[in-house]
Amino acid sequence: MSVTKYDTIIVGAGLVGLSVAYHLKRKNPNSKVLLIEKENDVAQHQSGHNSGVIHSGIYYKPGSLKAKNCIDGYHSIIEFAEEHDIPFDICGKIIVATSEAELPKLNDIYERGIQNGLGDLTRLRSLEEIREYEPHVAGIEAIHVPQTGIIDYPRMATTLLSLFRNEYGGDAVFGEQVVKIKSEKDTVYVETTKHSYTAANLVSCGGLFSDRVANLTEKENDLRIIPFRGEYYKLREEKEYLVRNLIYPVPDPSFPFLGVHFTRMIQGGIEAGPNAVLAFKREGYRFSDFNLKDTQDTFSWPGFWKIAAKYGKTGLGEMYRSLSKAAFTKALQKLMPEVQESDLVPGGAGVRAQACDRNGNLIDDFDILNRRNIIHVRNAPSPAATSSLAIGQYICSQLLGSEAAVSN
Repeated sequence: MSVTKYDTIIVGAGLVGLSVAYHLKRKNPNSKVLLIEKENDVAQHQSGHNSGVIHSGIYYKPGSLKAKNCIDGYHSIIEFAEEHDIPFDICGKIIVATSEAELPKLNDIYERGIQNGLGDLTRLRSLEEIREYEPHVAGIEAIHVPQTGIIDYPRMATTLLSLFRNEYGGDAVFGEQVVKIKSEKDTVYVETTKHSYTAANLVSCGGLFSDRVANLTEKENDLRIIPFRGEYYKLREEKEYLVRNLIYPVPDPSFPFLGVHFTRMIQGGIEAGPNAVLAFKREGYRFSDFNLKDTQDTFSWPGFWKIAAKYGKTGLGEMYRSLSKAAFTKALQKLMPEVQESDLVPGGAGVRAQACDRNGNLIDDFDILNRRNIIHVRNAPSPAATSSLAIGQYICSQLLGSEAAVSN
């Protein structure tokens, strides 16, 4: 088996891995960089199965990697889209409180937005003010976030690959799964299902399999990926008038996800969802999808059972919504009473790679583990797509030894 030598190998051709590859070749054109992907194309999972939103950074803890990289990534992604003719629209969104109990959380979100540098946020203090933005929404107060947008992330992924390969001369191989990584002195040895490679550095951006790739070099990796499937419906075309742009609820503090919402898509149409259902396969986009190893990995992790104890009741409700269109519709009616079950048709689904530690904590922030010449991106949930160009720049600066704006 022949061995090809590189300066840097990147594992994973989602948006984060593509961004790392792109920035490395752009900043150091003479470097030899290889991108390895087990699928036959880019953005086949989280990067291509998300709702296509450019997030503003309003939700994230000030000073966190999420907040910093989301805000930096937001500006970078708009600049990149304009330069490379990627369809996008900064259309804005509203976050709606439908009860008095949600107002303190809505206030917290507003304050976080201010602390994260979001100007022009507007407090909507009545239903009348809310309906100036979204005429069919029910609510008592809301925040209008003008910075939020929508974009074609799959198009962005193919553009990054084209630039990396064709403009900067990078190498990419598809249909090869990494099965072994060994580091000796200043060399990293990588084996895939087809070939062997060596490099001075390695970056893994494994998404739904980030923990397993990290486990190839980390004997005591303290994180495990727990997969959660998010399922969507779409509004029938004749009902799309109900939604102008993006409508979000106040997140439920008893569950670490944003809740079902309405999203106008850049390709057209309106998505409604997602729920958040424990998946029994890491790349399982249907309720019936099952993989024994993936399920064993979830159920054997001590942190999972602590999550189940904490969020079990809410999780069962999410699963019920997955099986009951009527229950899903009822959740949507909290924001938009006019929506009827007959207005919804099945949409797509995505699976979120959510890292969990042994103590049952769902890791909220990005987690980037730097081990000298190996960097593992172990947790990159939403807003990783929005943040991808900033994350790529950060990792690139780590590899090139320059001062980074943020540290892990």
